[in-house]
Amino acid sequence: MLIHTIPTPTHGRYLVDRPAGDGPFPLLVGFHGYRESADDMLAELVRIRGDRRWLLASVQALNRFYDRDNTKVIAGWMTRQDRELAIADNITYVASVVAALRRDHPTTDALVYAGFSQGAAMAYRAAAFAGPASGVIVLAGDVPPDVAPRATFLPPILIGRGTTDHWYTGPKAEADLAVLRDAGTSFDVHVFEGGHVWEASFRTRAGEFLDAVDERRG
Repeated sequence: MLIHTIPTPTHGRYLVDRPAGDGPFPLLVGFHGYRESADDMLAELVRIRGDRRWLLASVQALNRFYDRDNTKVIAGWMTRQDRELAIADNITYVASVVAALRRDHPTTDALVYAGFSQGAAMAYRAAAFAGPASGVIVLAGDVPPDVAPRATFLPPILIGRGTTDHWYTGPKAEADLAVLRDAGTSFDVHVFEGGHVWEASFRTRAGEFLDAVDERRG
């Protein structure tokens, strides 16, 4: 048996929430977790933003499928099959979304990527490979191995982790922090009581991270 791959165009879906006013707006782009949707992530981005004037975009993974009840469309970013090709496709996808957002909306040069769980890897990859970024917010997800060699190029990062998270455990987090320290990357860590979930104190800390990006940009 011979295995072949072939490139093919496909359509991705992203949701936008634009604040009131004329702008320009800083840009917060989010990536949902496995078995979630862009709608789920946009709801979290709205909570993080609060009354701040940030343009929000939630990007949905290209691999869509139904939940167990066949009532909701959910998605995942990739599997181990043809992983390198999927990574390249996803990076191109994200860069295209950001270009469209800057074309269609008045934006400043501030760009923060946010990711939850499997989407955390996408946030890291977007910051490492899809063009300059101002910051990264990641919750319950690790630094992917393809990003580790480029960690020195990452912008400031906020890392969130729950104390009872059985997937993104303390040892996994410590391994990530060692990679970032060795690269000289700026990061903060917010640990909360809880599991593999969004949590109120982390949302607050993420909003403060956006404020710090605004302050750095003057």
